[in-house]
Amino acid sequence: MLNWELVNQVYLAPGATDLRKSIDGLSAVVTAVFEMDPFSDRWFVFCNKQRDKLKILRWDTNGFWLYYRRLERGRFKWPAQTGPALTITRRQLQWLLDGLAIEQKQAHRPVHARIAI
Repeated sequence: MLNWELVNQVYLAPGATDLRKSIDGLSAVVTAVFEMDPFSDRWFVFCNKQRDKLKILRWDTNGFWLYYRRLERGRFKWPAQTGPALTITRRQLQWLLDGLAIEQKQAHRPVHARIAI
């Protein structure tokens, strides 16, 4: 289970990724494709071609975490994208892991309250 308090910035890899890659291979993808530092506090999410498996790579103090999720039925609603990594929110990552699309038209929009002076 993911500790959602630790999630800062989340990036989805475009298209399909060969999930036979482990930490070193995915770190290389982060460096080459994302053009980002895999040792940052960002979370990097990768999905396979069949969209039934995904991996999340993140750095934590002195080592990497590699989360792996395999669905027994169904598919992840992985966004059809090309080009650079897609930035999503913690909430969108939760939706994705729950089998929903990252864009939820029915979800309540965030409200930013301001004090009237």
